[in-house]
Amino acid sequence: MFITTAYAQTAPAPAGDTASSLMSMLPLVLMFVVLYFIMIRPQMKRQKEHKAMIDALAKGDEVATAGGILGKVSKLGDTYVHVELATGVEVQLQRSAVVQVLPKGTLGK
Repeated sequence: MFITTAYAQTAPAPAGDTASSLMSMLPLVLMFVVLYFIMIRPQMKRQKEHKAMIDALAKGDEVATAGGILGKVSKLGDTYVHVELATGVEVQLQRSAVVQVLPKGTLGK
């Protein structure tokens, strides 16, 4: 009464044309290319610039950290950097926590 009879459809003819299968893959490939140039490539460029900045740190540089701390580099290690916040106040941070090297004289110490 409520259920109707369902009939099976005939199978579609097999697609032998490779050009149509390549055309169906084209939107997926184009999306990946656009994603690469809009997201992946700029991110890799920023990482490269950050690594170069961290490697170029020197004693006396004025820096800003990821936590918002401003100070002057007093000691450098392989993975850590000591930042002087005020006279006699020094903190030890990971090098990767430094996000910006400030122009000389910014802190006015």
